[in-house]
Amino acid sequence: MNTNKSASESPITPDDLDSTLRSVVGEVEEKAMSSARRLLPVAIGAGVALLVVAYFLGRRAGTTRSTVVEIRRI
Repeated sequence: MNTNKSASESPITPDDLDSTLRSVVGEVEEKAMSSARRLLPVAIGAGVALLVVAYFLGRRAGTTRSTVVEIRRI
């Protein structure tokens, strides 16, 4: 770590930090939004598939455990 400052270096101002931070955050947000747009259809498809599997498993369990009631006329 070099602690010697040359005469040509200017001190870092809050505006410098702010502009650099905003540019980095902007790039990260753009990448996150593009990834989210690609993953949204996958997440929706997985949710629908999960619902279909749960429906059919519940339907099968209902038919194997249900009681058959026979009504006779006397």
